[in-house]
Amino acid sequence: MTMIAHIEQYAWLIPFGFVLGTCGTLIGAGGGFILMPALLLLYPDESPEVITSISLAVVFFNALSGSWAYAWMGRIDYRSGLLFATAAIPGAIVGALSTACIPRQLFDILFGLLMVAGSIFLFLHPGRQKETAGRERNNHVVKTLVEKNGVVHNFSFNPKVGVGLSFFVGYISSALGIGGGIVHVPILVRLLNFPVHIATATSHFMLAIMALTGTLVHVARGSFSHGVHRTIALAVGALLGAQVGALLSSRVKGSWIIRGLAIALGFVGIRLLTLVL
Repeated sequence: MTMIAHIEQYAWLIPFGFVLGTCGTLIGAGGGFILMPALLLLYPDESPEVITSISLAVVFFNALSGSWAYAWMGRIDYRSGLLFATAAIPGAIVGALSTACIPRQLFDILFGLLMVAGSIFLFLHPGRQKETAGRERNNHVVKTLVEKNGVVHNFSFNPKVGVGLSFFVGYISSALGIGGGIVHVPILVRLLNFPVHIATATSHFMLAIMALTGTLVHVARGSFSHGVHRTIALAVGALLGAQVGALLSSRVKGSWIIRGLAIALGFVGIRLLTLVL
């Protein structure tokens, strides 16, 4: 098949990539929670390894573009992001290696159940961060972050808890090909007390590192070669959509970002389970 034929065959994936890039960046989830179930439905005969390799690669490009936009806004906590991403990398490697061992039907069921459970929890508990105003607690790190527009955020968290949870997030996200933001954002907000907009931006920064790690593992194993053209088309749209999502995030309240995440999770999780069970 010629290059032109490949472009025509996968051109429709570009606008789809734009939508998932916009939504993924808006809520800091990278778009993998939309892309993975869509790919599972669109390509029922593909192995989980190929599907996750495509999804992780697209999540990387989306997260890279979104992180660039959030960096200009001054919303990324780089030190915490690097700490948590470093802890997540070993988990991401193990997760990428274990994907080939999971049967496709079991993979679909686990993915669907995880998304429905996450949806229920987030919708019932959208999370309202309590800023610490510089108060220090035992084993907590106090942070003050000032956005480019002058908004000041004061919060504190236990870094040991964040490191432990990040390893788990790295494994789950890489094994399921979702990038991790859909799990990391609720953890940052609910368990580590990050302000929602700082959590989404910092999560995106971590996603770029984690998704790249998982993608490189799949490249080394040879599974990524079967999804290159689909990845390119989706990545083009995601790169553009991420910029739009970052701009929209400034106009959406934190609680509605979390509720939007919950609704999206529930919809795709139920849709996937109805086709498998």
